[in-house]
Amino acid sequence: MQYLIEATEIRQLISKLASTKILWLDTETADWNTYYPKLSLIQVLTDSTDSTGKSAYILDVLNKRDLAAYFINQIMINPNIEKIFHNSSFDLKYLGGKLAKNVTCTLQLARKITSQRLQVSDLKLKTLAVELCNFTDVDIEEQASDWGKRPLSSKQLKYAAMDTVYLAAVHRRLLEISNADMKKNGSHQPKSKSENSSLTVTKVRLAFECPRLFYLNHTFGDKAIFLPPNTVVGIGNPFHKLADKFVKLAVIEPQFKALFKSEAAQIKVEEVASQMQQIFYQLEFFPYLQEAVEKDGSQAQALLQVWQGLQGLIKRFAELLVINRRYCNAETVISNTFLSGEHSVEHYFQLPNGTQQLVRGEFDCLVFNFELNRLCVVEFKTYQSVDPSAQLAQVSLYSYMLHHQKKVPVDSAVYCVLPEFKEYQYSWEQLENTVHQLIPYKLQQMQEWLSWEQSQPNSPPRTTQPDLCEICPQQQKCQTFFEDAEVDTPKPPTEEEDTSTLGDEIGEQLVTTLQSFKIKVDYQGAAVGPAFIRVKLKPHLGVSVNSILRLSNDLQVQLGLANPPLIAPQAGYVSIDLPRSDRQIAHFETYIQPQPLPANAPVKIAIGVNLEGELIEADLSDPNTCHFLVGGTTGSGKSEFLRSLLLSLLYRHSPQHLKVALVDPKRVTFPEFEQMSWSYSSIVKDSDRAIELMDELVAEMESRYQRFEKAACADLSSYNQRCSQSLPRIVCIFDEYADFMAEKEIRTALEQSIKRLGAKARAAGIHLIIATQRPEAGIVTPLIRANLPGRIALSTRSEADSKIILGGTSALAAYLLGKGDLLYQVGPQLQRLQSLLAAKIQLPLA
Repeated sequence: MQYLIEATEIRQLISKLASTKILWLDTETADWNTYYPKLSLIQVLTDSTDSTGKSAYILDVLNKRDLAAYFINQIMINPNIEKIFHNSSFDLKYLGGKLAKNVTCTLQLARKITSQRLQVSDLKLKTLAVELCNFTDVDIEEQASDWGKRPLSSKQLKYAAMDTVYLAAVHRRLLEISNADMKKNGSHQPKSKSENSSLTVTKVRLAFECPRLFYLNHTFGDKAIFLPPNTVVGIGNPFHKLADKFVKLAVIEPQFKALFKSEAAQIKVEEVASQMQQIFYQLEFFPYLQEAVEKDGSQAQALLQVWQGLQGLIKRFAELLVINRRYCNAETVISNTFLSGEHSVEHYFQLPNGTQQLVRGEFDCLVFNFELNRLCVVEFKTYQSVDPSAQLAQVSLYSYMLHHQKKVPVDSAVYCVLPEFKEYQYSWEQLENTVHQLIPYKLQQMQEWLSWEQSQPNSPPRTTQPDLCEICPQQQKCQTFFEDAEVDTPKPPTEEEDTSTLGDEIGEQLVTTLQSFKIKVDYQGAAVGPAFIRVKLKPHLGVSVNSILRLSNDLQVQLGLANPPLIAPQAGYVSIDLPRSDRQIAHFETYIQPQPLPANAPVKIAIGVNLEGELIEADLSDPNTCHFLVGGTTGSGKSEFLRSLLLSLLYRHSPQHLKVALVDPKRVTFPEFEQMSWSYSSIVKDSDRAIELMDELVAEMESRYQRFEKAACADLSSYNQRCSQSLPRIVCIFDEYADFMAEKEIRTALEQSIKRLGAKARAAGIHLIIATQRPEAGIVTPLIRANLPGRIALSTRSEADSKIILGGTSALAAYLLGKGDLLYQVGPQLQRLQSLLAAKIQLPLA
């Protein structure tokens, strides 16, 4: 047994354990009989044959939240490590909760077998150790000892170590009994319908886009391609066929080789691309066009689109060939760039539940980049992908499977050729990380979805991107098939049904109350949000909206509200927002899960949940939402909002592609983010360093624009697509800006930096989020407001503060409910949302 106390020793051990395949774990808690229990010990066993506890590790983490968080991030969230607990529901309260992956619970295993079959008196770990595994002298008293005192006694340490020994022995015995029962019954481990069959890489991409469409495609062979609006149908196959012909022709055609006979420095990309396009047009495309038009004249327009896409593709290949010509002679450059051979790949993936899943696929093209000294698998897309994460998953699989074939790192690229050529590049390091963290779990989910039948509950879920439903090729069948299944499944009354009834009751009460003031309205329905119910009323002809607005205080009295209701004119009705007595929390983990996105994916921040239960996000590349002013008084939920906003960035973007600068003068908003890998610098806590930070961001902005100029790029996205060394986006979150505004010199320096960054930094990929609980005119000056287009107002102390944040005459923020109730303004549009609450900050793996 090794008892570790020092933080350095514990961190070193955790890093070492991160490479293991299976661990047997337990915890001990201090103050367990109070309202505030604390994690005291984490016990770890790596050798299941140990019967004495000599190989057990005991990690002392009492009052060391950073070490517990490190254990969670390195071990609990890691899907490649199987974590064995006896009663996992208890231990996971302290070790990651729902974020924990690949967890096995021996109590659940024992329950499946039953205590009668096991012939034990109960299913407690100590009971199973004695009655099932024949341990003697099992200590059952130390569990109730004081685990908060220090030093721990030798008896306590032995007890803690032996718990992992008992756990490993019980786990092994339960598996033996379970396997024996299956053999006796002539059956094997239950398998999903898909486990013995292969899945394709394309279906994995589809499962990321929409689980239901994936199910319909796999089960019935239904068409499953999301096409953007105004797409010319039927060009995908001709394009892929002709692109493949180009690669094969380039390798054997002497005219192509002749283009590279000059010295490498003298070869111009534009000239080579133009001549390659002409040669291919004459030898392959024009004959193909003539033959196709003779068969069907209506194909001419579509094939012109194909040629447009091929021109972009050929130009990109010309650029790669010119680069490689520096390392190869004219005779070999093309054959060394386009690698011929079998394009089919397959691989058995080990899933978290212990099963395997065969995945097969066929990629489009394999090239070698001599400048990077790296293989690159290329996937052709005729149009921009509707889901960047699905696109990343697809190319990750190709790259990963090729790596297993060739035993070398393999980069990947997606060439989207229409309406204009765009290239998305992914390094092997990015792809490997994505496959390890994401793909095995997605494959297991896919198995579970395919095992579902229409008569069962828990059907495959809807897509998380509602806009895809509008372009779904199976929209009608999906609605009928899955809604029928849901109707046939008995359901208890839902919260939505309950709140809908409540909304109707309140609506009728409002109509009656307004009629008592001789104001006639019609009830138009109610929408239910987490914090409030919005009642929609249609005034009769001749009834002015102002007459309703003036009754705010009267409605407060008549309805018994703590604050006046928020009343606002809308398109076609007047909305009256009333607080819910059973206010709901919008939990962060409900709406956002770790989902690594490609480097060029839009960088969005989570704002809040709307009345339809949808998460509203803001794209930082949009000129209207590139920088934000956030205001809210004490109790408004401003700090929680900033924390969830920050966490939404970290869950989706790697430290290589995103850096975060934090300013926290009160030192209470961002303590859990102090050591994060995404840090642009250490957290700023004083005014001098705040000025330095803003000056550094201004200098970085100017430096980037110089790079863009040299590369003939307009912004960060185009620069990163064109250059091998990409630059990360930088998000600066500046909490409690008012604390730095007392001194004139500091105020002037910060204002000038914010002005320059607000005016110019968007295209450079640098974004500001400035927050304060004192949105007063002397603090949030017109100069600052003019350069921060995005506005978020939480509850304010006064109508004047609301008007400063939202601009104009909007005093609505003064009537918000606090605790994350907010108004989100983009241009003239104003939405009322509930911000997310991340009760426990769990940083994702970097």
